[in-house]
Amino acid sequence: MGIYGSCVWPAPDWRRVSSGEALPRQVEVGLPTPEQVFSYAPTMALMAGMIRRLDETVVNRIAAGEVIQRPANAIKEMMENCLDAKATSIQVTVKDGGLKLIQIQDNGCGIRKEDLDIVCERFTTSKLQTFEDLASISTYGFRGEALASISHVAHVTITTKTSDGMCAYRASYSDGKLKATPKPCAGNQGTQIVVEDLFYNVATRRKALKNPSEEYAKILEVVSRYAVHNSGISFSVKKQGETVADVRTLSNATTVDNVRSIFGNAVSRELIEVGCEDETLAFKMTGYVTNANYSVKKCTFLLFINHRLVESSALRKAIETVYAAYLPKNMHPFLYISLEIAPQNVDVNVHPTKHEVHFLHEDSILERVQQHIESKLLGSNSSRMYFTQTLLPGVTASSADVVKPASSSSANQGMRDKVYAHQMVRTDSRDQKLDAFLQPANKSKTSGLAAQESSNNKAYEESGPQDAEMEEISDFNVRATGTETVEKPEGSSGRQLTSPEDTPARKKQRIDGDMEMEEEAKRDLTAACTPRRRIINLTSVLTLQEEISNQAHASLQEMLHNHSFIGCVNPQWALVQYQTKLYLLNSTRLSQEMFYQILIYDFGNFGILRLSEPAPLYDLAMLALENSESGWTEEDGPKEGLAEYIVEFLTKKSEMLKDYFSLEIDEHGNLTGLPLLIDNYIPSLEGLPMLILRLATEVNWDEEKECFESLSKECAMFYSIRKQYIMDESDPNGQQADESGPSTHLWKWTVEHVLYKTFRTYLMPPKNFTEDGTILQLANLPDLYKVFERC
Repeated sequence: MGIYGSCVWPAPDWRRVSSGEALPRQVEVGLPTPEQVFSYAPTMALMAGMIRRLDETVVNRIAAGEVIQRPANAIKEMMENCLDAKATSIQVTVKDGGLKLIQIQDNGCGIRKEDLDIVCERFTTSKLQTFEDLASISTYGFRGEALASISHVAHVTITTKTSDGMCAYRASYSDGKLKATPKPCAGNQGTQIVVEDLFYNVATRRKALKNPSEEYAKILEVVSRYAVHNSGISFSVKKQGETVADVRTLSNATTVDNVRSIFGNAVSRELIEVGCEDETLAFKMTGYVTNANYSVKKCTFLLFINHRLVESSALRKAIETVYAAYLPKNMHPFLYISLEIAPQNVDVNVHPTKHEVHFLHEDSILERVQQHIESKLLGSNSSRMYFTQTLLPGVTASSADVVKPASSSSANQGMRDKVYAHQMVRTDSRDQKLDAFLQPANKSKTSGLAAQESSNNKAYEESGPQDAEMEEISDFNVRATGTETVEKPEGSSGRQLTSPEDTPARKKQRIDGDMEMEEEAKRDLTAACTPRRRIINLTSVLTLQEEISNQAHASLQEMLHNHSFIGCVNPQWALVQYQTKLYLLNSTRLSQEMFYQILIYDFGNFGILRLSEPAPLYDLAMLALENSESGWTEEDGPKEGLAEYIVEFLTKKSEMLKDYFSLEIDEHGNLTGLPLLIDNYIPSLEGLPMLILRLATEVNWDEEKECFESLSKECAMFYSIRKQYIMDESDPNGQQADESGPSTHLWKWTVEHVLYKTFRTYLMPPKNFTEDGTILQLANLPDLYKVFERC
């Protein structure tokens, strides 16, 4: 048998041929030769394709699909052209996520009329001439493909005006070609590009981008990143027809301002500035990263290399490795890094959309950046800062409705009232400490003050001729129905008659004291538990009381009323617990506000703290003027003359000060008494000289309402507990506090058992305390449980 290829053929019988016998039929037909067998091969395999030159339109559309993947890419390319044109204002307007309309306008140098013919053709650029120029390229664009790619998949209209042009010119483009001769028109300095019906001729791509909201979010993201990096340029992005921009930055804003405007205050307040430089590696790094106080579930990484927005997974991983030691598991930071590398060390021509670049010494530069950020985090982790928060987020009901104490659960209620560990309140605001009944003895030989709680009769004997115009009040029924006249202070005109029905009532908490007495009886007592001797119906005082009542924050008031005192950090700050939250309270601000409210609500009904020895106003004024806080300069005149003026001025006002504020000044210019605002509390007399000075200089004595308000605030500042006048127990010099004020072993007891006890009953905290740092929320039990669960 003979074998040719894959076919088997019978071999000829040569003996039969030589003998003259007839050959078989197959031999008569003849055998195929090897050439004949292999000649059938083309019919058994695929035909080779013919290579053709693609049509230019097809080529351009394919290239456009690589450069312009979505509307955000088109805006990025055009925005980079604006930046290359030295624009200081870039305005972006979009419709339907950029698929229907993209309009971008700048105030840059514009495009020359002569260049409008080829501006949308491929590989036309003003930034590059030779290939060697890539080694030192410093602009965003260099290939000249952006506008060409856009014009092949959309309808493009360009309106531009140069600084030396007499007018603007408008031109329309399709498939990279100019439709008609540019027409002159009115226009501002710069360029406006309008892109309509993006991907109108690429149906598959347009169907894939069918969610306008998602595309608009991508546009906001890319513009926001360029806005953060280019802090000297104004950016704005808005939807067509909207009046308010979704992203807007100012040309005079800093990088931190732009971060705050775009990403929020929670990010900007935690930023750490980073920056390093290495001449050997020929790079410089600047930027901002968040400290260990900030963490989110998704990392925000803004990376610019030579001012070009790029991505680098290697750098991201290197930096996040550093943060892994500081942040909870699966939490990430905010990063803005700008690397400036020598242009000859960077290859920018490695990706169609230019979102990736390659550069020399990449590993060394990443390691250097990683080490610098780690050193910055180590320096910022030495302490934590607490910022003002919303005090009671989401709390509208009372404390009993929000969190039930553990003692309220009972067996018959079953699982319905079960309180979980992270919701359990383990304290009771009604509990009292034993030391509340053990007031520390003051070892000072003399206190300098003697509290005199004036009775009704004695108060009437000393109050002067004005009391002749007031009715004696013996019980609540008479007070509720009577009417009286009170003479106004000097400078006011006429008298004002008002009825008690017009008087704003105090909040309920102001009369919900811890003592078990009837409500009607408590209304006849002041905050210092002295009997009231009269009702004040001055319109100015009633207006101030109404203002306090209107500004009260109900949730803060409930918190202060039901808090559990933990301890004093120092004379200015104290810790309290309310429900499952821990708060840091500014005792100075709270006490100042409380004393102001007491001065307004108990107006004209104070007891007297009698000084054991009269204090000359002249000496007090001289002490105040010697203090740097007074702000005295030589231009104000001699101190002696100012002190004499203060004595003369306050002596003239002594009758009103004594009648309304129980602040007694005798005819010789000596201070003899101060108002008794609350029981068991004596203010630090170190602040008395400044009080005398400020009464003469800071009080508005011309208008009645402003006079009472400013005078009450000055007195409240004097009565508030202030850190500078109290020596801490841990003072290394072991010095004792001045005997005229609360001694070192008294102030903590006073804060806890006098001031904060009074806060429960009499303080109506204003709404601004939730925003100005007076009350800060430090921790919340449910949030702490979440942290422990992650650990």
